[in-house]
Amino acid sequence: MRTRFLKVSLLCALFATGVFVTGCSDDNGYPDVDGESPVVALKTSHIQSGAGHDFTIEGTLTDADGISAIKLQCADLYLNKTIDLIEIYGEPQTSYDLSYKFSISRDEVGEQFTVKVTVVDVGGRETSQDVLITMDGDFENPVFSLAPDKAITVLMKADRNPQYTLNFTVTDDRKLDYATIEIPELTGFETRTVSAEGQSSLTFKEVIVFPNVSRVYTINLAAYDAVGNSVTTTCSLTVSEMPDFEKMYLADVATDEELNSDVFGVPMVINHTGEYQYKARYYNKAAGTEIFFLPQKTSFTPICFGLDPEDSNKLTDDPELAKPIVLDTPNVYYEIDINVKQSTYSIKTYSVTEATDPINYEYGQLCDMPRNEGEPQFNFYIGWGDSPQNAGEHLFVQDANNPHLFYYPATGSTWSLQSGEEMNFIISNYHPNGYWDQVEWRCDNSTDIEKFGYFSKANNVNPNWEGTNRQWWDGSSVQDNWMKPVVTNGGNYRFEFDAHLGRGKIVPAN
Repeated sequence: MRTRFLKVSLLCALFATGVFVTGCSDDNGYPDVDGESPVVALKTSHIQSGAGHDFTIEGTLTDADGISAIKLQCADLYLNKTIDLIEIYGEPQTSYDLSYKFSISRDEVGEQFTVKVTVVDVGGRETSQDVLITMDGDFENPVFSLAPDKAITVLMKADRNPQYTLNFTVTDDRKLDYATIEIPELTGFETRTVSAEGQSSLTFKEVIVFPNVSRVYTINLAAYDAVGNSVTTTCSLTVSEMPDFEKMYLADVATDEELNSDVFGVPMVINHTGEYQYKARYYNKAAGTEIFFLPQKTSFTPICFGLDPEDSNKLTDDPELAKPIVLDTPNVYYEIDINVKQSTYSIKTYSVTEATDPINYEYGQLCDMPRNEGEPQFNFYIGWGDSPQNAGEHLFVQDANNPHLFYYPATGSTWSLQSGEEMNFIISNYHPNGYWDQVEWRCDNSTDIEKFGYFSKANNVNPNWEGTNRQWWDGSSVQDNWMKPVVTNGGNYRFEFDAHLGRGKIVPAN
């Protein structure tokens, strides 16, 4: 026993004094080449990430003696990973390109973490480096909260060259870098670069003059944030005489910002009834409502139809001159016909009693809607959701003065929507058993909603309604589309729906 102890002591002494010149790696059959510790060259020592996102630790690792393993450790993230290179490759590696991806939990609430990266060679020598992980990563692209329509028209004028006020606002959840403006077909217009100066919002407004010649121009806009995330949009601008616009809109707001503050529904599309002719139906809540007509959705320029200041019986298309059409009678429906070629208009009203809608039940009262045998009757309501049961969680409130008009949420309640949120719903009756085929509304376009169409597969229709099931009151067909708008700006909102007009809007709550 004493002899064995002496031998062990001698071995330890020899190790300590370096008598074994071949190094510790001899025990593993890997002799030292230089006996130096590994060299670690990480791409960065600071990574910005966030809850529900990945981060990747990358770098080049070298060791003349051979790397046996890499360890990545962070107790707060429950990270304890060992990459055994000998097990993977059958032998140590003198050089290794590290690329390790880790997913952070979606419910992680910590603000920063330290990941220790340790490289071990075959001689047991280690080199460690820390990587700081902060939860402030920028993963969102900038957003154009105000931008030109995809297609706009600028009218040719006899007394001056056509002008267009280019107006846009771009925002970012963190910091913008710059925006660019290109109009390649416009001679003399050099590509613009507009600095955001590190702010989270950038607004640009400038009058651009075009030749008085019929032509189509392309406006390309792009914006970049501080880490290179980007967003682009393109507008086709046509210089021409007065066209027969495919679409026309009624605007009951006063600014471009209000035109672009909704989730959908503002301005309100009206009906194209003939060449250069359009008809608007509009419920007027209060006396003194001011309206204009626009062929583009996002701005009062370049064309705005309103009263001619020199002749109030005529219309002008000039946004600098146009005066609003004032609706003086409250709690009635207005019917307004306009002819943009002749610059004429006519107005009449009708009562909420004269107006009809497709609902075949009295709101809030017991109804005879189909149900299982023996089950009690229930009160009729409509709401929004992904099923008749869920509609009960988002019930509309009926307007006190107009039985065709509905709101969500109830007055005094808050409905908050998040920026980037993707909605997915239809409007339907509430039904505890989930009957789908009774009272429903679908839309013309899931992501660009303008019209709602009645869609009762059971043909459950008010017989006095002037419309047609699965059609709008102008006779155009409705498709089986769900509402799937994306919220641009987070905030508190209000849903308004008019069953008579087949129109709805989600707008900021006052």
